[in-house]
Amino acid sequence: MVLTSRGAATRRRIVTGAAALFRERGVAQVSLDDIRAATATSKSQLFHYFPGGRSELLLAVAEHEAEQVLADQQPLLGDLTDWRKWQAWRERIIKIYDEQRAGCPLSALTAHLSQADPAAAQKIVIRMNERWQAHLATGVRALSDSGEIDPATDPDQTAATIMTAIVGGATLLQATDSMTYLELALTQALNSLRR
Repeated sequence: MVLTSRGAATRRRIVTGAAALFRERGVAQVSLDDIRAATATSKSQLFHYFPGGRSELLLAVAEHEAEQVLADQQPLLGDLTDWRKWQAWRERIIKIYDEQRAGCPLSALTAHLSQADPAAAQKIVIRMNERWQAHLATGVRALSDSGEIDPATDPDQTAATIMTAIVGGATLLQATDSMTYLELALTQALNSLRR
């Protein structure tokens, strides 16, 4: 569907409004009527932009949340060229998750998987993870090239380990409301990078 700038803005308003409601209340607790009310959208507008109904909207929100996970880390994620910048990025990650707690886009994205088309939602998560891992691997290569870490360090494997620390820590944050797991896992993953 080709949208005018006004149409694109309306669609974006619906998606961001739905995302906020899903984070606040949980996916299962939000109806299309709730989304319409929160975004000042008519039923005809909602189905114009999302003719597939709730499942299509959920996929659009999942795309939005995936983008948000990466956007929240920028510009630091795109410039992991020395150890000082890695430490600043680590602090940014801790701050993001500490502020977001139950409203984190990563957790919201995971919640959408069971409610939307699973195959399509999985592709969204895979694309996000690939992009995230690519940024981290580029940063690991920069550290290796500058001699700050062992040149034999595998960038892709290391990036996957760091991502796993974040995702695991974020999952435990959701379950326990404790930042300890995320802080320890991410610190350990980065400390092992420098050994």
